[in-house]
Amino acid sequence: MEILDIILISIGLAMDCFAVSIASGIILKKFQPKIVFRMAFMFGLFQGIMPLGGYFAGYYFKSVIQEYDHWVALLILLFLGIKMIKEGLATQDEEDERAKTICPLLWSSILMLSLATSIDALATGIVFISFSWERLFFSLLIIGFTSFAFSIGGSYIGAHFGKHFNFRIEILGGVILIGIGVKIFLSHLGYL
Repeated sequence: MEILDIILISIGLAMDCFAVSIASGIILKKFQPKIVFRMAFMFGLFQGIMPLGGYFAGYYFKSVIQEYDHWVALLILLFLGIKMIKEGLATQDEEDERAKTICPLLWSSILMLSLATSIDALATGIVFISFSWERLFFSLLIIGFTSFAFSIGGSYIGAHFGKHFNFRIEILGGVILIGIGVKIFLSHLGYL
């Protein structure tokens, strides 16, 4: 897996943070740096740490799944991609209902949102089982920083323009994750 793949995975994973941050910006009605940075930090932290769980689970079972790891990566990224596309295709009523659970002023809400948006990152950690510690750490930093940056950008967009647009950014994130899964699979089979 190349650095571009890691960046694309990071962007795909950050789309949930981005969408939630847009909703938060709409709720806040103006860009409030203290609240925005607190939420972005937590999103980045959780997104950067959660893949470790998937990594250790995959590493523990590495000898069992080693000859099928390309299938595992494809299936996990395919599942996550389809899930994100489905979320992106939600009706406006479903989106409004989901937005009600977002309260960027409360720590408890930020923690719940951080956990909810990073579940995908947990599952994605298994993709990194062949990485050295240095490369894994570097990848986790990229994932965390990307989510942090996308969260800040999403909050800004939500606060300034959110009411005027219908965002379906999860669809893009889902397509990116599916594309990376297919690339890993085809690369393992020698087609790329």
